[in-house]
Amino acid sequence: MRVRTPVIDFSEVRPDWAPNREFAHYYNAASTVPAHVEPFLVKVMMRARTELASRPNQQRLLADVDIFIKQEVQHCKRHVAFNQRLYDSGYAGMRELEAPYEADYRRWLEDKPLRFLLAYSEGFEAMGSSSAEVFFTELDDYLEGADESAVTLWKWHLAEEFEHRSVCYDVYKALYGHGLRSYLYRLYGFVYAVAHIGSHIKRVNAYLLGQDRRNLSETEQASSVERQQQVKRRIARASLPRLLKVFSPFYDPACKMAPPPGMAQYLDL
Repeated sequence: MRVRTPVIDFSEVRPDWAPNREFAHYYNAASTVPAHVEPFLVKVMMRARTELASRPNQQRLLADVDIFIKQEVQHCKRHVAFNQRLYDSGYAGMRELEAPYEADYRRWLEDKPLRFLLAYSEGFEAMGSSSAEVFFTELDDYLEGADESAVTLWKWHLAEEFEHRSVCYDVYKALYGHGLRSYLYRLYGFVYAVAHIGSHIKRVNAYLLGQDRRNLSETEQASSVERQQQVKRRIARASLPRLLKVFSPFYDPACKMAPPPGMAQYLDL
């Protein structure tokens, strides 16, 4: 693991950066997540780091946490810049949908115990490593002809999600053990994260597509809806088998997994 600071120019990126606009808007909606969850993760891991520092023999994990935090800061910065391009391109209404989502994280940091914060964070990270595998192995036809800046943003980000996929899990286990209660609470955090993040992406995606469909004919709108459903089914079919692995009592993201083809070049940035 290491910290990377790629230079990505978003000044010419269009909202329809992929030939399939509905595919692009799914990831445009998803781009609002790192802008808010990454600062949340940084704060959670800083709290967890304080707890870990009081435990013996945690030097390696503490070092991983430090790199994890720095990587997440870089992810947030790049997605904030990308999202600004979307706002400036006529989708400023995204901000209104992001406000309550960001407020959830702010409130949780004040009200929720560290156990919940870490279980949710591990849930998000499990989603991230699954998304990385899907993006690198299942979506090549959607990415053909896409804007290289947007593709680089997502492939770099998701490559690092795959790289640091075990850090939150390892911290959670170090602080809360390996028993049945720990396992069940981890699953609770995962399900909570999937529902919370998924519902937010759905709302933003609906807004983006709604903006685009205002001036379309009924036939064009129907075609857009069908393409949206195709994208949704494609991503869901590719993601579900990977996400179901999280429910196994033997799940361990630290197990040796070969990076998907094409990922190495983004880890060499």
